[in-house]
Amino acid sequence: MAGNSKEQLLSVRVYNTLQSVGCPLVDGLYLREPDSVHELLCSPSLHRTDILKWICASICPSLKEKFSTIKATQNEDLVQELARFGFEMMLCKANDQDLIKGLAPPLQQLRFLEQLLMVIQADSSINFRQNSSSCDDNVRNDDLLQELMFQDHLPDMDVLLNPVCNPWPAHIREHLIRTQSTHKKTNGKQHSKPGDIINRSDQHSRLGSHGEESLTEAMALLQSTQSTLVELHNECEFLQSHSSGSAAVLSPCALKVAISDMSQLMTAFGHIYKTDFKAYCQRSPPVLSSGAQVFQSVHQLLHTCNTELEALMQLYETSSSLTQTVRQLQTEEQYWSKGKKCTLPERMEELKNRYVAFLSLYQSKDQGLSRNLQPSAWI
Repeated sequence: MAGNSKEQLLSVRVYNTLQSVGCPLVDGLYLREPDSVHELLCSPSLHRTDILKWICASICPSLKEKFSTIKATQNEDLVQELARFGFEMMLCKANDQDLIKGLAPPLQQLRFLEQLLMVIQADSSINFRQNSSSCDDNVRNDDLLQELMFQDHLPDMDVLLNPVCNPWPAHIREHLIRTQSTHKKTNGKQHSKPGDIINRSDQHSRLGSHGEESLTEAMALLQSTQSTLVELHNECEFLQSHSSGSAAVLSPCALKVAISDMSQLMTAFGHIYKTDFKAYCQRSPPVLSSGAQVFQSVHQLLHTCNTELEALMQLYETSSSLTQTVRQLQTEEQYWSKGKKCTLPERMEELKNRYVAFLSLYQSKDQGLSRNLQPSAWI
């Protein structure tokens, strides 16, 4: 019962919204009972389809031309077009044809219609505000023009359109001229032009001693400010346009845009962190099982075994290199003493034979022969 009452209340609300937005398909209907309204909005019918067409065309006026090209017999094409529009509005799936035909659950249909009508209400309120603001601006502009063009304000308008700069009234200028001429006569100086007298007297009256001091202080402050700005400009490297490329990249406008983009990215990241990542980041670290030490010891043993195998491989390579070097010495012929070319084994055999002959001669105790033996004879 609660579900039925909720559906009925929602159907009545959708029906009232259709009347408030000016749907012509519900003007001639005088439905009083909630069941009748529920049957109209949630049951498959041609009238319901026409209402849905009117709502979609009100949101997107370009759909009127598409609907006009679809014939009455092409009902499936119309359903696909409405489903596609609902999918573009992110209110339903692309192939949700049961929702368009009126075969989906009533609550889902009513929520779909309510969301579409909310878009129409938002657009109408925006248009109303724009029209009202434009009307108010027009009224204010008309009132302002009428006020400015009033008969009493015409002299002020003439003064504004034709401004004249007269810093001193006529009687004050005459007094200044007389004072200046008297001062010139007492000092024995020549008379100057009236225009120069007026300008000098005006300047003297405007500035005076206090004005000159204020002007000096202002000039000193301006000069110090300018020097400070020059120092700041020299410190800010990005303001010095040494090259067109660097000036375009590091201009203040580019930095402002970069800061704005960074602020938006930080805001988006903060939102995603709070909604998605925060729960995972606050989890406690996983507890390692007891078999972790076994795996660690096995890993260390395997690493030690690999190290020993590498050492054996290096020893094997060294042994092979030495064997090859010895083989080359034994097989290659080289020049020895007295310009004789022979291999190492042959030279060793020759030396052995000479050593044996030397021993035999030494043992025979033949002093004469031993005295004649010289090292050069057997080496």
